[in-house]
Amino acid sequence: MAKLKVQRIEIIAPLDERKEIIEYLQRRGAVELIDCAGEGLSKPDMSGSVMLFEQARAAAATAQSVLAEYAPVKKSMFAAFSGLHEMKIDAFGVRVKKADETLKKCYRVNALQSAIAQAKGDISRLRAQTDQLKAWEALDTPMDFKGTKSTVAFIGTVPCMCDSGDIEAKLPGAAEVEFVAASPEQSNLFVLCHKNDESEIYGALREIGFAQVSDPSSRPPAEQMALYAEKIAALEAEIARAETDIKSYAGMESEIEFLIDYFDVRRQKYEALGSLAVTDNVFIASGYIPEKYAAQIIAELDKKHTVAIEISEPAEDEDVPVLLENNGFVAPVEAITEMYALPAKEDMDPNPVMAFFYYFFFGMMLSDAGYGVLLTLGCAIALWKFKLSKHMRNNMKMFMYCGISTIFWGAMFGSWFGDIIPIIWTQFLERPAPNLAIWMDPVANPMKLLLVCFALGIVHLFAGVAAGAANQWKAGKKLDALCDSIPIYLMVLGAAPLAGGMLTTVPAILSSIGKWVALAGVILIVLTAGRDGKNILGKLGGGLGLNGLYGIVAGYLGDIISYSRLLALGLCTGIIASVVNMLGTIPQNLVVKGIMLAVVFVFGHTLNFAINVLGAYVHTNRLHFVEMFGKFYSGGGRAFKPFNMKTKYITLKEDLLND
Repeated sequence: MAKLKVQRIEIIAPLDERKEIIEYLQRRGAVELIDCAGEGLSKPDMSGSVMLFEQARAAAATAQSVLAEYAPVKKSMFAAFSGLHEMKIDAFGVRVKKADETLKKCYRVNALQSAIAQAKGDISRLRAQTDQLKAWEALDTPMDFKGTKSTVAFIGTVPCMCDSGDIEAKLPGAAEVEFVAASPEQSNLFVLCHKNDESEIYGALREIGFAQVSDPSSRPPAEQMALYAEKIAALEAEIARAETDIKSYAGMESEIEFLIDYFDVRRQKYEALGSLAVTDNVFIASGYIPEKYAAQIIAELDKKHTVAIEISEPAEDEDVPVLLENNGFVAPVEAITEMYALPAKEDMDPNPVMAFFYYFFFGMMLSDAGYGVLLTLGCAIALWKFKLSKHMRNNMKMFMYCGISTIFWGAMFGSWFGDIIPIIWTQFLERPAPNLAIWMDPVANPMKLLLVCFALGIVHLFAGVAAGAANQWKAGKKLDALCDSIPIYLMVLGAAPLAGGMLTTVPAILSSIGKWVALAGVILIVLTAGRDGKNILGKLGGGLGLNGLYGIVAGYLGDIISYSRLLALGLCTGIIASVVNMLGTIPQNLVVKGIMLAVVFVFGHTLNFAINVLGAYVHTNRLHFVEMFGKFYSGGGRAFKPFNMKTKYITLKEDLLND
């Protein structure tokens, strides 16, 4: 079915029915809403409601991460393939009634986490203060001691290692200096002098870099440290209690997941309400709808609501979204096309043209039947066992079809985990190695396979040219369709036997025919490629230039050579697999050889499989993006984004939203 036709839809209905109608559209997920604007119309401000839902959703997500930290749930390694949890309408309604209660629990979990974070911060601060006091632990007076009625005390540090005698010698008056502690960087001092000598002693101390302690405590250091230790112990107990309380909420993970989706859906609903245009009595909703769904949507809305609905064709300059719909064989490669670009308004859907070639080339590049069996079975089991999302199901289907193609090509080339079968046959069973290749061994016949790759490349490029001609024909440019395709077919088909003669023996009759066919193609290109030129010289220059003969010859030569990667990656897979097997057969003793082969086989083939699946994926994409798409596809379309329930964890068989 390819690209679905998309039309404009406009809905006018009473203002008091707007929530019910918006809920219906969200459940159906068939309309892409756009902002309405018009003279005399206003838009409701839903930002406050949207913000509240975002805050509630954020609180639930935070509680989810807190529980994951303190009470983690063990999940299967296949949990990522489980898809969304299906929920029936009744269960949804029950959960909605408990949403406020669940949200309160989330706030409680978050408050406990905040208390833990605060307590940990206080502990870090107290420990830092304790570390600072350790150097003063020997001091038996409070740190804020200033002296007696007749004496003055100075408690502080000097930036050097010294003893009390060194300090006393530098002081002008009588003073008692107590050396508390020292390190290479500083010395901690307690200095006591008569009040009459205060200014002189302090001045002398300043000259040697003395600095009084900051934020002194009213207790001796040892007592203060003990007090800090008590506070730390109390805070640690508080943390333990809070962690226990958090763990008591274990088991509410599914409730939180529901809450996250619930507030996401409500936020989406109110954002949609904010896109409406309203008057005192009615509202207007505008957007896009696929033509195939329009009649059903109109009928269902007319049945339940008082509405006026208009369906119209979009304007020529309108940015109409693109919606693709293909069968089960083609749909899996839609994601590959989307990586490049969705089709523009004038483009055809490239996926029906691309699908067969994509699977075909992937299998040829991976080209090991054993790897194909693993890929096919793995994807088939995932499709059978797990409730996958639509996107994931399509990915699994794509790789399953690629795996089937890989089995085909591996059987053609006789590669089953490299040459493991001939190795077992000869080295363990002492029998002649069987020839497993149904068609040929690519290592023994690389030139023959290279020619096949070039031939397949030509077919692939011709399919792209045909698609481009079909686009032009459909747009009414029938002359352009003929002039931009037939000359290329003639030139490439005629040149193929001439170029092939450089690599292998080609019958003389084919070379002779090819020469004249290629010449006819060249002449037609020169005569037609510059047809838009304003005069004879312009037309001739266009026929010979970058958009004419020179560009076409250079472009197609480079494109066809690019298909040599089919040979290169296919050989790479088989050769590395054979090297892995060879490493496992180095020992002479059969028992040791069997054990080593098993270990090397598992590790080596796992690595080779992973690397070459990735390589086949990347280079198959490249052959389509660079070589094929350039012949007919411009892209640049915008994806159809229906207003629906975008959820992360649950999906409803029958959707329900409340106000």
